[in-house]
Amino acid sequence: MIGAIADDFTGGTDVAVALRQGGLRTLIYFGAPDPVESLPEHDAIVIALKTRTVAPADAVAQSLAAAEWLLAHGATQLFFKYCSTFDSKPEGNIGPVADALAALVGSRVIVAVPSAPEHLRTQYMGHLFVDRQRLDESPLRHHPLTPMTDSSVPRLLQAQTTARVELLDLRAVRSGSIHLRQRLDALVDADSRGATETRSYAVVDALTEDDLVQIGRACLGDPLLTGAAGLARGLATAVTETRAASLAAFELGDDLLPAPGSAAVLACSCSARTLQQIAVLQSHGHPSFQLDARRTQDPLALAGDALRWFDELDTVKEPLFFSSLPPAELRAVQLELGTDTASGILETAMGLIAVGLRARGTARVIVAGGETSGAVVTALGIQGAIIGAEIAPGVPWIHTVDEAPISLLLKSGNFGEVRFLAEALEETVVV
Repeated sequence: MIGAIADDFTGGTDVAVALRQGGLRTLIYFGAPDPVESLPEHDAIVIALKTRTVAPADAVAQSLAAAEWLLAHGATQLFFKYCSTFDSKPEGNIGPVADALAALVGSRVIVAVPSAPEHLRTQYMGHLFVDRQRLDESPLRHHPLTPMTDSSVPRLLQAQTTARVELLDLRAVRSGSIHLRQRLDALVDADSRGATETRSYAVVDALTEDDLVQIGRACLGDPLLTGAAGLARGLATAVTETRAASLAAFELGDDLLPAPGSAAVLACSCSARTLQQIAVLQSHGHPSFQLDARRTQDPLALAGDALRWFDELDTVKEPLFFSSLPPAELRAVQLELGTDTASGILETAMGLIAVGLRARGTARVIVAGGETSGAVVTALGIQGAIIGAEIAPGVPWIHTVDEAPISLLLKSGNFGEVRFLAEALEETVVV
């Protein structure tokens, strides 16, 4: 059984969909769940955390707790899922978390594969690309929390670990899974010859889904893999090749409609794509309320104002609550309030708004932004859910199964076409 740990909630749904597409029956939990005596039939479990931007020590502690839960509930292989754009800082936690998980399961060589061709994120000669742009030349260089100003994955990872980091380029992958496995084993042999550090990371190139399947085949027996959802899909495909694929993996959740009730959009992401999606939504006549942390630093007051505005609406158009700003305005807010303070105020307010909307009968919530998604899911007290149909690559409906069901669409800031939010709202219409 594969146990996946994601460093944010949108990443959790992304990797859960990928495992399911690969043929594995997949469960998802938000935060490390309590011990359970029985679970629905499954081949994989995803635990989505909110650790992408927290201090390394905190991220390590939460990730180890999740890993220990997964191992205790039958996981034989761990998968650490991070963003396909390697969102992190030099002092970030991808390396420390991977190191801790490797120590827990005794991994000697660990692949690091952030490529996700489905989302136009690919790696060549160790450099990450977003569509046709190198990562450091893409809009991600302006990310408010993790500005990506370097495209070299080996260099980014080496800044966060004392382990050896090696590149296995596309030639190794295209030589086939057997040759790639030999190259990985050679790293273990090299570490055994008197090196002070007996753990290595292999940053592996991938341009296509087939490249990721080759890597998955080569790593079938590895106790730990790290990467984006693309590698998870490749691994799941390789797993199902070794046995009869589970048709239930494709059927579970596909026939579930979004929960009945009204819908709303919550957006904190400041990515260029989310800003475009907001503009399209507003051009379609959807009423919008903008949260401004400079006006008040009290999340409760911000949420209260937003909900009073909502209560006075006299339109059937679904509302948008947003705090997203273009780069220049965002920098001004961060300089005035501090990056962490500003994001914390707005994320907390969005969580409170979600709670207020649910109390008012809203049962379908679309969230733009990984950190915002974490805040909303946490505020709503959601633990487990069923993965439903995808609206866009890596963005599925998730459906709670409690007495007051709610359906959520959790979107990473830079995911989806420009009409995504408008089209997702059209999907929520129940006739």
